[in-house]
Amino acid sequence: MSISSFKVASFDQTQIHVTQFKASSSGKKPVVFLHALAMSAAMWSDFADHLKIDAPMYAIDLRGHGDSDRPSGPFTTAQFAKDVLAVLDHLHIEKVNLVGCSMGGTVSMAFAGQYPSRVQSLSLIDTTACYGADAKDSWEKRGQQGFTQGLASLLGFQVERWFSTPFAEQNPSVVKFYQDIFVKNEAACYLETCRMLGHADERAQLVNYKGPCSVVVGDEDYATPVAMAQEIASILPQAKLTVLKAVRHYSPIQAPNEVGACIVSVMG
Repeated sequence: MSISSFKVASFDQTQIHVTQFKASSSGKKPVVFLHALAMSAAMWSDFADHLKIDAPMYAIDLRGHGDSDRPSGPFTTAQFAKDVLAVLDHLHIEKVNLVGCSMGGTVSMAFAGQYPSRVQSLSLIDTTACYGADAKDSWEKRGQQGFTQGLASLLGFQVERWFSTPFAEQNPSVVKFYQDIFVKNEAACYLETCRMLGHADERAQLVNYKGPCSVVVGDEDYATPVAMAQEIASILPQAKLTVLKAVRHYSPIQAPNEVGACIVSVMG
């Protein structure tokens, strides 16, 4: 797989870093991947090989993450959605197969709600449209821990949520790869992104999207549990819900073939 990268100026001149995993002349609608909190486009580097379709594939470092600019907050899902729009416009992508995991799924829902005509298909993995009534306080607490004690203080908590215990024990190099991405984040951006997720509620706008959608969740995912996936599926008329056995929050890493098949099933 030939990988290249470039930057795009967003609506406020924030530079958004984009990785191209695959080029294609097939005429298939492109795929754009959006990563989880404190991850980057690298989250999708292996997964792209598991997506059995001949289409252009890109992954975005959302603002405050990876090699994109790290502006001061506050952050909003509407800002992040505008960043995605800037990338699509730069690439002259009229319609996109949008794939988001965790935070990336929440941003994907924000984008689909605001710009439904730009979405060919939507794949929402281990995510939620709203974290609930206590979300602001719980996300503030987590963000403050990362800010005051360092992101490394959260690694045990994160790994337990990301991967099932057998997977983590059998794949220590994979676990370390994602731990290394996590701790490279800027603590101030992490705090602002936690605050964004605490305030996020995409349910009212999400009804604007009427197209194909795959909703995927691990049955052991307690970060965004099955009930949250069911709520998303209840909002979207064409949603297909898939629950993966013995999988936690990062199902694209733990079960790439199964997740890839779910994505391809709704792609245009």
